[in-house]
Formats: sequence, C-alpha cells, structure tokens
Amino acid sequence: MTKPNMSLKKNPMPSQEPEVRAHNFEEVALGYSEETALDEALRCLNCKNMPCVSGCPVNIHIPEFIEKIKEGDFEGAYHIISKTSSLPAVCGRVCPQETQCESKCVRGIKGEPVGIGRLERFVADWHNAHSGDVPETEPANGHRVAIVGSGPAGLTCAGDLAKKGYQVTVFEALHTAGGVLVYGIPEFRLPKAIVQKEVDTLSAMGVDVETNIVIGKTLTIDELFEQGYEAVFVGSGAGLPNFMGIPGESYKGVYSANEFLTRSNLMKAYRDDPVTPIMKGGKVAVVGGGNVAMDAARTALRLGAEKVYIVYRRSLEELPARREEVEHAMEEGIEFKLLNNPVEILGYENPADKRDPKNGFVTGMKCIRMELGEPDEKGRRRPVPIPGSEFTLDVDTVVIAIGTSPNPLIKSTTRGLEVNRKGGIVVEEATGATSRTGVYAGGDAVTGAATVISAMGAGKAAAAAMDAYIKGKEA
Repeated sequence: MTKPNMSLKKNPMPSQEPEVRAHNFEEVALGYSEETALDEALRCLNCKNMPCVSGCPVNIHIPEFIEKIKEGDFEGAYHIISKTSSLPAVCGRVCPQETQCESKCVRGIKGEPVGIGRLERFVADWHNAHSGDVPETEPANGHRVAIVGSGPAGLTCAGDLAKKGYQVTVFEALHTAGGVLVYGIPEFRLPKAIVQKEVDTLSAMGVDVETNIVIGKTLTIDELFEQGYEAVFVGSGAGLPNFMGIPGESYKGVYSANEFLTRSNLMKAYRDDPVTPIMKGGKVAVVGGGNVAMDAARTALRLGAEKVYIVYRRSLEELPARREEVEHAMEEGIEFKLLNNPVEILGYENPADKRDPKNGFVTGMKCIRMELGEPDEKGRRRPVPIPGSEFTLDVDTVVIAIGTSPNPLIKSTTRGLEVNRKGGIVVEEATGATSRTGVYAGGDAVTGAATVISAMGAGKAAAAAMDAYIKGKEA
C-alpha cells in the first residue's frame, strides 16, 4: 500500500516565467505531470464525511476521483467528475477552489489544502489527450428544451438534460459558443481550444448549438414555446457594462472591460493583423479590483502596453480578485495604485469629429487618494476621499472594470418575467424557476456578475427542476 503524503504544502503549479509570459498569450499555468498529480493525490486523507464536497457548487465527488488518481486510473477519475460537472477542464482552471472546496479541506487546518482544482485540471486534460469517450446519456425521451446562452450556466444545464435523454438546443447570440468563457476570460488563463473541446463533448452527446441567434430579437421566448419547446432556461449572462459616471468617459481610448476583453479574446485583436481596433502600446489604467480587472490589465500588458496600472479604491486586503491572479499580475510588472479612485478622465478635443469634437482622445486620469473609514453594509471598511489629495495619472487608455449588469433584452421581450431593481431575473433559489411557467434562469442573468462555478451550480439546479416539471406534466 502506498504511503500517504503528509507534506504541509501542496505541489506547486509549474508555470511560465513572468518575464516570458508577459509577452505572449500562451497559458500561464502548465499543469501537473502524472507523477506530480499522484504525489498530490496522496495528500488526500479520503475523509469519510467529505467536507470538501460541501464546498463545491456542483457536488463533485472529490475524494472518489482523487482515489482513482492514486490508483493510476485517470480515466476513471474523469468519469467520476463528469457525473456532476459538464466542464471539468474549465473548472480546473478558473474555479476559485481556495474559497470553495479547498477551504473545507481538513489538510488546510495545519497546512495547505489538497490541490483539488489542480487535480481536476490534470484529470480533464489527461482525458482530452487520451480518450474520445463522452458521458453516457439515457435513451431519447421525446421532449425538447431550449437553452438561451452558451456560457457556463447554459452549457451545464444543457449537459445535464442531454444526459437525461432530452433533445436540447442551445441558442447563442455570438458566432462562437462558450459565453464568458470565450469572450471574457483571456487565452493565457483559459485556452479557447479547451472551451471548444467541452462544447464538442456536449455536441457529441446530442446537444444542438445554434450560434448568431439573439433570443429577444431573432426569436422570442414565446416563439420558442410555439415551436414546441416544453421548457426554456435563460442563461444570458451579465453583458451590460457598468461605468462610473465621471467626466470624460466618452473619450476615445476608454473601454468597458467587456468590450476590451471581447475584442482581444473573441475577435483576436492580439494578432499582428487584427480585424478589430484596440490599443497597442501606450500607458493603460484599469479601474477595478476583481478578476476581470486582472484579466484586462494582464491582457493590456501582452498587447504591448509600456505601463499598466490597476487603480482600486480599497486596500490590498479588500481586493476581490483571486490571490493567484493578483500575484501573477504583480510578478508580471503591473503596478497597483491602491486606495485611489478616479474622479475625471482627461482628454483633448478631436476637430476631425464633426458630430462631436469633444469626443476626443484620453490624455490622463485624475484620481483622488482614499482612506478606509467605517464598515459598509457588507462589513468592508468604506473608502473615504482625502481632501486635497488629487493627482493625475499619465495614461492614454482607460479600461473600466467595475462590474456588469444582467442583459436587459430578455426581460424587455418576455411577458410575465419578473426582474429585480438591478435587472436580474427573479427566481426560486433552489430551482431557478421564474415567474413565467416553464421558464427557468440562472447564472449572471439572475445574480449579476459572479463566478463560473456558481453559474454552473445554478444551471445544474435548473436542469433538475426542468426535468421534474416536464415529467410532472406527463403524470
């Protein structure tokens, strides 16, 4: 019997050196080898009460798949993961395991938790490299369901329903399936070939993916029901960017993070001959402190920016981005301007723009220094401006990454669909059921911008509820 590995530290993730990766779009993390994966798996104590599973929004049977790794049965490990997760190669890369499954790991009490996410990535990558098997599906049951949006919520819902024998059609507004996985997360963090492989697996299970169809424009949800779909899941995401409402946001050179990342990721602006315009070189300020801000800043660096700043109004301790992403950004030379807040974007007029000469170009960003005051309603100390501390940051591109709101198109074209004051679709938390019979929703369309794995959990819950709803009509 192989001895357990009682090391207090998890095996480090091999990665490109910072000075190399800062100038290419290749994946930063290189993944575990078979030997390293086995060594890390031996750190798992196979706890009987499995606390790690309680931290996983899609309830992956974590000790079971790790036990298969210990046995050298990597394909068996994949099949255990795929019973509950439709996107294992994605989750192994972008899921915040440190605040979910790994936060519950017993090994984390007196050391570092087991590298669950790294092991999940290893298993998925091993399967993709060595096997063409797809998850088993039940015989066709004759029922049709529609999925709006091919992001993590929609793909998860589609995969779970396909396994149950449903005829599933996914409608995607853009020309490539994957939602935020392809337009939002950069290539160096999540290669698009990985996303395409996951989509191809769903297609092999019988899921029909229809791109360039905007539900609410090309077709309405009412028309989907008229065409014979018995239930609809809305996973249309949070594609409406938020801005600060400060002077100068209309200048050329100001992007929402959504636009900036979509141009780079989906429209391949990082190529030498891009078909879409984007900044090249210069000095860039990214406003915000979440994962999207880190992605935008690191993308700008790779596009050739000579200097990139992260401007965030709170301190490093309050920064909401994953620690790994923050550390990678710092290693790559991105400068963090913490406890600072923009008050105006500066620019000069553009006489060539006859319609609005004031719609000119960015020349800088005026900021004010902040200090932390009393806690707000979420318990975080509220940032307060320091009078007379204004200064100007010398930049010619500004990316606003302060969050997004749910896509408003579905709510404006669908009868009987209740939404909240922030534009999110109102649902029953446990099932994803909306105020409209037969319509379910989940992910960012409900919550606003959140994590990939939370969206997957919502898609999974909705799939189970849709199955019960349709079968209930038969009874």
